Amino acid sequence: MTYRYLTLDRVDPSGLRVLVRADLNVPLEDGRVADDFRIRSALEVIQRLREAGSVVVACSHLGRPKGPDPSLRMDPVARRMSELGGFEVRKLDHVVGPEVESAVDDARPGDVLLLENTRFEPGETANDPALADRLARLADLFCQDAFGSVHRAHASTVGVAERVRSVAGPLLDRELTALGRFLQEPDRPYVAVLGGAKVSDKLGVVRNLLPRVDAMAVGGGMCFTFLAARGAAVGQSRVEEDRIGEVGELLDGPYGERIHLPVDVVVADRFDAGADHRVVPADSIPEGWMGLDIGPETAARFADLVEKAGSVFWNGPMGVFEWEAFRAGTERLARAVAACPGFTAVGGGDSVAALRLLGLERSVSHLSTGGGSGPRVSGRKRTARGEGIGEVGG
Repeated sequence: MTYRYLTLDRVDPSGLRVLVRADLNVPLEDGRVADDFRIRSALEVIQRLREAGSVVVACSHLGRPKGPDPSLRMDPVARRMSELGGFEVRKLDHVVGPEVESAVDDARPGDVLLLENTRFEPGETANDPALADRLARLADLFCQDAFGSVHRAHASTVGVAERVRSVAGPLLDRELTALGRFLQEPDRPYVAVLGGAKVSDKLGVVRNLLPRVDAMAVGGGMCFTFLAARGAAVGQSRVEEDRIGEVGELLDGPYGERIHLPVDVVVADRFDAGADHRVVPADSIPEGWMGLDIGPETAARFADLVEKAGSVFWNGPMGVFEWEAFRAGTERLARAVAACPGFTAVGGGDSVAALRLLGLERSVSHLSTGGGSGPRVSGRKRTARGEGIGEVGG
């Protein structure tokens, strides 16, 4: 697929102030970055600009604050970026304003400044023209490299791009090129695997992909709303009652036969790493028990679809993979994706985290920075990620 946009490698950024919209929306635990995948991904463009002699002004949102929130400041991100990059990252205490403008004016070529969480500004999500104007004053060139946020019409994405000469960064360009393969003529069979906690988060993806794929395997917490729509007894498993009608229409629709649901699941008597657990048929979960992983027969069936595929898109784990008792389904699926000889793309923070946990991140064609639920910050350790079958945190 050919995209008509200007990329960073077609301009000379030397000596310019470059505002980089990165995706640094990472999970935090106890004031530290819990998963630095997105920071590592963002370092490519920052290093390139430093070497070119640019003043780099990076910005990103973190979480979904409605205003300033001390638990979602960018300080942990700046510290981890500095550790990984081996250079100083000066974190500023504001997004815009006189202090920010003065810091940018005083910066020297090769310096890296990180603005405060863009969503601390109320005008960010509203694409407020005044905020976009103030951000634009910081830059001679705008580099959009946040694939996970590029679809949002916010001041730090669309607003700035309308006011400053803009280019696509290397990460964004690579994401569009890789995922564009699924929109052209993907190698067949084309298999999508979807998991995660909420079916409501994935309904748009399901509707868009179903006409395109040859098979869609559905696991994770979202599968129980599908099973409930089929009349299955799902015990205490998570079901979004208000989505059962929509899911039923998809199952009964013209592409419903392409949807593959679990035939067995691993259930537990409570949401806990050490809970009693066993394998039961997916359509007859005992009352009081909840599904926390796909079962071995389902994992084998899903893996068989993936291993024979020409193209695979995977988003969302099959269970609460952070807990060993409920990891087998995600692990079997991850190894199948790694073994697939076709083109494989994995998106969503928890899917990527599962691959990294298993040491398989280099065995897939493309790891996408898009998707995922973002950080969940609480006083306790983030043990179950938002895309797993269960959720912990807010």
